[in-house]
Amino acid sequence: MSDIATLRVRHLPEPKAMLRLIKPITWFPPMWAYLCGVVSSGVSPSGQIGLVILGVLLAGPIVCGMSQAANDWCDRHVDAINEPDRPIPSGRIPGKWGLWIALAMSVLALIVGSFLGPWGFGATVFGVLAAWAYSAEPVRLKQSGWWGPGLVGLCYEGLPWFTGAAVLSVGAPAWPVIAMAALYSFGAHGIMTLNDFKALEGDRQMGINSLPVTLGPERAARAACWIMAIPQVVVIALLFMWGKPLFACAIVVLLALQIWAMTVLLRDPKGRAPWYNGSGVTLFVSGMMITAFALRGL
Repeated sequence: MSDIATLRVRHLPEPKAMLRLIKPITWFPPMWAYLCGVVSSGVSPSGQIGLVILGVLLAGPIVCGMSQAANDWCDRHVDAINEPDRPIPSGRIPGKWGLWIALAMSVLALIVGSFLGPWGFGATVFGVLAAWAYSAEPVRLKQSGWWGPGLVGLCYEGLPWFTGAAVLSVGAPAWPVIAMAALYSFGAHGIMTLNDFKALEGDRQMGINSLPVTLGPERAARAACWIMAIPQVVVIALLFMWGKPLFACAIVVLLALQIWAMTVLLRDPKGRAPWYNGSGVTLFVSGMMITAFALRGL
């Protein structure tokens, strides 16, 4: 009872809860994608290590962390159903502290982004706006099972990839770089759909039309698998066309392993979704870096 009473009268956020709010485990995908952009640019980073480090920190802890705080604030009513132990519904981040943290990190992101040149700053502005458009009313794109995961996939994979390449190139990346970033962004839509399985009950009650809600777990899982696989088939075909057969064959192997993992997932989509997010997604992002090295040699 004393712990509950302490949470009810808390006026300042708990430090550990603030770290949990910005979810460090989610920072890896955009940080990895930014490094893919750096590699695919074909520009040596040796004289620009500071920009590389700054971009990785911006993509992960700052922008991604901000998006997680904004999402938790806007989802506090859904989380009270799905995961009441989260920092905001549990009271460990009281009052409007969740909102203030998200807003402060939005400002920090814009400040840091301004040091990455016009392309880096422009991408940062887009990322900040997208984070709020995904979570906040009246836009709240997460209510759509198609637009929501698509936007997150773009911001987790395509946008940081594009930004990393643009910052190192000091200009717009070459079209093969943009094409590959777009393809992996599309594939990430399926990853985000599988991530929605954990919030199935709360989403259904709160009217959030994720694909697991609108299609049901089995059909949503099948759709996610197709969405993840098809862009990688296109990547493989393009790499063969561009004279990069060894890189293409490596991604064939990774895709074959993913397809095996998908067969396991489809036996129990709701129960196996977390397992696939740890196994199949690792194979997916490994293919991203292989592709980035292939582009570097074009």
